Amino acid sequence: MDTPDFPLQFTRTHRFTLGAPRSCTVSQDGERVLFLRSTGGEDPVNRLWVYEGGAERIVADAAVLNRGGTVPEAERVRRERARESAEGVVAYATDRHARVVAFSLGGALWVVTTDGGIPQRIPTAGPAFDPRPSPDGSVIAYVAHGSLRVVGADGTDDRLLAAPEDAAVTYGLADHTAAESIGRHRGYWWAPDGSAVLAARVDLSPVTRWYLADPAHPGRPPRPIRYPATGTANARTSLHILGLDGERVDIRLPKAADPEHHPAGEWTDTAFEYVTSVSWDAHGPLVCVQSRDQRTEYTCAVDPETGATELLRRRRDPAWVGTLPGTPARTGSGTHVHPWAVDDTNGLKIGDMCTPPGLEVRAVLGTSGEQVLFTASEEPTEIHVWSYAPGHGFTRISEEPGTHTAALGGPTLVLQSSTHDGEVVRVLRGDGDADCDCDCGGGGLDGFGGLGGGKELGRIDVLTHRPLVRPAPAHLRLGKRELRSLLYLPTGHKPGAGPLPVLVNPYAGPALQLALRARTWHATVSQWFADQGFAVLVTDGRGTPGRGRAWERAIHGDQLTPVLDDQVTALHAAAEQYGDLDLDRVAIRGWSFGGYLAAGAVLLRPEVFHAASAGAAVADLRLYDTYGKERFLGHPEVRPDIYDDGSPITHAHRLTRPLLLMHGLADDNVVVAHMLRFSAALLSAGRPHSVLPLADASHRAGGEGLADTLLRHELDFLKKSLER
Repeated sequence: MDTPDFPLQFTRTHRFTLGAPRSCTVSQDGERVLFLRSTGGEDPVNRLWVYEGGAERIVADAAVLNRGGTVPEAERVRRERARESAEGVVAYATDRHARVVAFSLGGALWVVTTDGGIPQRIPTAGPAFDPRPSPDGSVIAYVAHGSLRVVGADGTDDRLLAAPEDAAVTYGLADHTAAESIGRHRGYWWAPDGSAVLAARVDLSPVTRWYLADPAHPGRPPRPIRYPATGTANARTSLHILGLDGERVDIRLPKAADPEHHPAGEWTDTAFEYVTSVSWDAHGPLVCVQSRDQRTEYTCAVDPETGATELLRRRRDPAWVGTLPGTPARTGSGTHVHPWAVDDTNGLKIGDMCTPPGLEVRAVLGTSGEQVLFTASEEPTEIHVWSYAPGHGFTRISEEPGTHTAALGGPTLVLQSSTHDGEVVRVLRGDGDADCDCDCGGGGLDGFGGLGGGKELGRIDVLTHRPLVRPAPAHLRLGKRELRSLLYLPTGHKPGAGPLPVLVNPYAGPALQLALRARTWHATVSQWFADQGFAVLVTDGRGTPGRGRAWERAIHGDQLTPVLDDQVTALHAAAEQYGDLDLDRVAIRGWSFGGYLAAGAVLLRPEVFHAASAGAAVADLRLYDTYGKERFLGHPEVRPDIYDDGSPITHAHRLTRPLLLMHGLADDNVVVAHMLRFSAALLSAGRPHSVLPLADASHRAGGEGLADTLLRHELDFLKKSLER
């Protein structure tokens, strides 16, 4: 079955994300739900909406407000780190009651109230980045030119809180490592009473300066970036409490882990170089710091008056300490919520209560009063929404097989569910007291009761286009490790109809799962390749999330061999179950970590894999960032053999199969030097290969005329490479 328009649809819909509700915020009284969404499946401009009283309405129409301003550099970098492809309102923040909203468009700061007010443009001292209202909504903080400033919500009294001491310093921004590898995208946090801001000061002067040039535009000067490659210096991050009255308190973070309580290893570096988490609730600021070798993490309470810190919790691990989004956190009474190992499971501890063994916690979504909302998996192919409340224990809220997430406010829950049939966004109401005026959030989830509980108030419209292909994978458990896999066959294919070439289509890295019971964009691409005549196999092997601590740590010291072995195991096991898979014609494709794996597959296992297309592949492990590689491989000067053995460049002389390398010339995550060095090594070894440089493309490599053409080019390359 041929679906010739799918690549274009895939590109124009931004991977079927346009028209999908996102970034939901529920007011504390549960009466309003704010969210972002465009007006349709090919409209790239997000508007700010509110769902209230059973109806939706636009609060701020970016298509009307935006008059062609230039996106500030800080915002451009944030979007790249977040893989943001939409336009318009792509991020926003509210006051405590979700009545005052701030956002930026083209560097302009806008403020609007949710009671039907008209958006107001607020004058600023420069292009505004990451504006955030104070808890009472009277003041807006924002970053401009690396300075942290505040301005009244009415546009008056713009004031400087902190200015960079030199060009390498910023206040209120997250550095590359925090945003790209740790997952902390914020750089400042309001005090609950609105009297001060806790801000990160980042000094980039120790970080190596790289220069990214675009050969397609020789008249443009190279763009300098600060990139902390493995084994080199990190940015220096400190924290400061900046009062609106001009007072400044420097937070005295611990400098290094206690060596007596730090796990031993070939490489040990106890210096706390990473600020992994910051929050400020009614009980004060909480800060997590992690050692350079990532084996120890401290959670500290901060005295906002003096800047002194108190060690609350020490976490350590002989491999690495994993982070859990949304933690540490506290309930209304101050009960601590933090990661906790339950046997081999990544669990959660809430006060003295622990999640049940085998329940793999994915993220903490928030708290309301004493209730805690989180996502977790009993089975790795599904992610469900759970709650905990005293007297009710742990309760699963979502029911249908798929992946689910949620936002909570008082007695109202917005449940976003993705299944094989698509996405649904439900607004649910529990039986709690919605009229409570205190900051506890009302009765919360008390009335949800169990699976699928709660009264449905309505649904927020999902306006995404339905894909021209309909993914229909077989869910498999392959080999002795029961590798979770998806097998896509051509639509209408009958067993025994004839041999099919196989396309192995994984990501398989530590940041992402693909073998899920949901209609993801990757599932549509896999089905499209299947409909072109392939059997497409997607496998999540060792190192991927969702299957416990030992599963994640199986790649410690070697990110390639165990992962590749699992792909081979899954391939052979699938062929035993499905006789139509032709193991004499097997290709592999991937992007980013998947591209690294694809390149490694044809280099190290050419008897299994007969062709590969590798996009944005990490080819020289020393050129990736400190946190993202040292976590798994240690320091390159201590174990250079690990970095050498795991780099495709080292094995370039072994290439005997067709290999297509693709890379964006503007990629500042996996820089194009990876592809250039790899290609040079292949040429030096006399190994023919194909190279496709992508002008103006970043790590995401999206946009009409690029993403769609890439899919067709890959298809043509793989088909020709497997011809007998």
